[in-house]
Amino acid sequence: MDFIVIDQDAAVFDTAFGDATVVVQDGIMVGTGHGTVDGAPVCIKDDEQKMAPVGPVPYTTKTHTIPGMGLLSIDSLAGDQLATQTTSGGQPVILVGSQFNALFTVSVPAMQPKAPAPEPDTETEYAGTGSFSTQNTLARGE
Repeated sequence: MDFIVIDQDAAVFDTAFGDATVVVQDGIMVGTGHGTVDGAPVCIKDDEQKMAPVGPVPYTTKTHTIPGMGLLSIDSLAGDQLATQTTSGGQPVILVGSQFNALFTVSVPAMQPKAPAPEPDTETEYAGTGSFSTQNTLARGE
């Protein structure tokens, strides 16, 4: 059993996204489940996809040290982050679990200092991870 993620809980992104180092900000989950915990709607399957992309936030790589910008989002949940027995409105609730798969989508490429002109990072996406931080200390699901 693990704590259920609820409305306004944080999606906390790790700073390492493959070769990119991202200056992260937390995402805010919006719960759409029918059930509530302490008055806050629970988060259910697919609410992670409804979270607004976080950013733009800066990033660099080892070779591209002039910062670029991009957006953070949740790509997919880990197997232990969707309840198998606890539901709300027929949908599995989201659990804190381990780590979700995250995506950093480049909007402005970082640049590599080079004469006569800087060279842009050619990657358009970087994969990373993150976890949920919940305010819920009451309700658990499985």
